[in-house]
Amino acid sequence: MWGDIAIAFMLAFITTFVITPYTIKLAQKLGAVDTPKDERRVNTVTMPRLGGLAIIAGFVVSIVYLLIILNIENSLNIFEDNMYIKLIGFFIGGLIIASVCFVDDLKDLPPLVKLAAQILAAVIVVACGLKINNINIPFFDKIGLPNAFAIILTIGWIVGVTNAINLIDGLDGLSSGIALISCVSMLIIFAINGSPIIAILLITALAGAISGFLPFNFNPAKTFMGDAGSNFLGYCLSVISIFGVAKTYTLVVVVAPLIVLGLPVVDTIVAIFRRIIKGKSIKAIMQADKGHLHHRLLKMGFSQREAVLIMYAITAALGLFAIVLLESGIWKAISFLILVVAIIAIGYKNFEKERS
Repeated sequence: MWGDIAIAFMLAFITTFVITPYTIKLAQKLGAVDTPKDERRVNTVTMPRLGGLAIIAGFVVSIVYLLIILNIENSLNIFEDNMYIKLIGFFIGGLIIASVCFVDDLKDLPPLVKLAAQILAAVIVVACGLKINNINIPFFDKIGLPNAFAIILTIGWIVGVTNAINLIDGLDGLSSGIALISCVSMLIIFAINGSPIIAILLITALAGAISGFLPFNFNPAKTFMGDAGSNFLGYCLSVISIFGVAKTYTLVVVVAPLIVLGLPVVDTIVAIFRRIIKGKSIKAIMQADKGHLHHRLLKMGFSQREAVLIMYAITAALGLFAIVLLESGIWKAISFLILVVAIIAIGYKNFEKERS
């Protein structure tokens, strides 16, 4: 298994790392660039924004290769439990999101068009049989979720996480770095939980693809991943997390991916309420603003790199909390989190004194 995991990571990493410079040239040729045309944008120079294509290529090459090889070796049976149908749904959904968002990177599509693509992709995933049907809660019997509720919950999760990763993509390396930390956290959670090998390979390949792109995206960035990249990452994280909990539907296992992705998810939920209150209309949800956490950190005087590293640290802490919660229980997880918060508070106070 470890050899397959190493292949999943390295093949995705190498493919993405090699292809990214070509996506920069392609973006410049097609005019798919991000220009600092309003105050909401942080970048001060025109930036190519098709780097997500390299991430997608690295991920797909790695997974398709492994699926072929492992089936030839008979070490993975994709026909068991209709896994091949679920994978087909996963890839079709990813293709829809990547295609629509690629066009958006070229021509700036209306937000509702992208939302429709996300919903369609999520519906296809559910139609192919991938959803959470029941949950085991400690001291209670297994709770079977009504089919309609399970469908709505799954679609909401996929669309929500997809948008969360997309909306947090506002600083050099922010979205890609948070996605990478989330991948590593989920990989550990899957390993502890004894999740299906396909989930482990998928999350590892995604981590490899992001790692190959991050050197070009971290501050000062040479390219952006664009909507195609950020939406694809959010979609993959949401669907792979469902693959990972498909074997054991315990409450902690189901909640763990939500904790890992807590920062972008909470930031998105706050943004929704903030925009509704400010715009006094549901339509205001689609109106971009500068109220996200990374914008607030910049207003506090932190540099781009400092703001990104702070949000990396928060994501890593949440990931570790989820891992400790799953393996050691709630009390150790809470005590760990309290200690981390206390240390950060002390460090932040000293940091503020040095800055003043």
